[in-house]
Amino acid sequence: MLKLGIAGLGRWGRVLVDSVQGRSDKVRFVAGTTGTRAKAEDYARQQGIRLHDDLAGLLADGEVQAIVLATPHSQHAAQMAAAAATGRPVFVEKPLTLTHADALAATKACDKVVVALGHNRRFMPAYRELQSLVASGALGTVLHVSGNYSANAVPNWKEGMWRATRAESPAGGMTGLGIHLVDAMIGLGLRFAEVHVRSTRRVMPVDVDDTTTAMITFEGGAQGVLTTLVATSPIWRLDVYGSNGWATMDQERRLVHAALGQPVRTTEFPAFDAERAELEAFAAAVAGTAPFPITVPEMVHGIAAFEAIIGAAGEAGVGMRKVAG
Repeated sequence: MLKLGIAGLGRWGRVLVDSVQGRSDKVRFVAGTTGTRAKAEDYARQQGIRLHDDLAGLLADGEVQAIVLATPHSQHAAQMAAAAATGRPVFVEKPLTLTHADALAATKACDKVVVALGHNRRFMPAYRELQSLVASGALGTVLHVSGNYSANAVPNWKEGMWRATRAESPAGGMTGLGIHLVDAMIGLGLRFAEVHVRSTRRVMPVDVDDTTTAMITFEGGAQGVLTTLVATSPIWRLDVYGSNGWATMDQERRLVHAALGQPVRTTEFPAFDAERAELEAFAAAVAGTAPFPITVPEMVHGIAAFEAIIGAAGEAGVGMRKVAG
């Protein structure tokens, strides 16, 4: 049983805790810290988590064997380095960092410990089946990939919230939503080479873009489109078009496959706890029984692509960037 300490007990931090606490025989949260302690005291008591005043206190807790970071994105790099300095493995919620330079520095600081990244869709059965179709060659040569991950943040993002700022949420939904598509495309064996981006704010009540689209050129010549909105009904969709047919991950539990000359086949997958799966995969990586399925080079390349997208959007909301090698 891997004993975890968590920094950040806001909404998503609690999702992570709830996914395993009392449900998993692989991991358990024993301690935590958060920005406003008073808001988390009742919850922490219910979950059997003792609270510390800050990250330093959490890192001084002798029972904590590994650290989970569900903190503001801009804090990740320094917190990863601090955890690694104590010899503890680190699980980081996405995005890993906000810049490619920070991703390189943070992973270098963690080169002696296990690092895991919270891209939960990597663990979903429908995505793994899509990965298999691409890796096996069933779709032929990949020609084009398109993805849309969107949701409605309008009722939830208010002035004064850390997420509701351009500093923490550049290019609209990229940090909370679009970054998952970046990783999903990388998980299919694609590497970003160049992006052309348009990002606009039309209806958001806070100063964050609501609609962001990137046209992508991948290494090797495949093309792609990534779209993320934070002011519409929720959707997850990832389409892969190849020379032998196409396949679509339609929402989180459905895969549609159309091979050349064959009828369209739809597979429905049962409900699946991806957060529990990723935390248990972290525990397996720490124990040395299985590598974490997202490699460190993939993590760093994801941030290079992410940085290129937000850089291309820039202040004008439109532009082009090469992706750092």
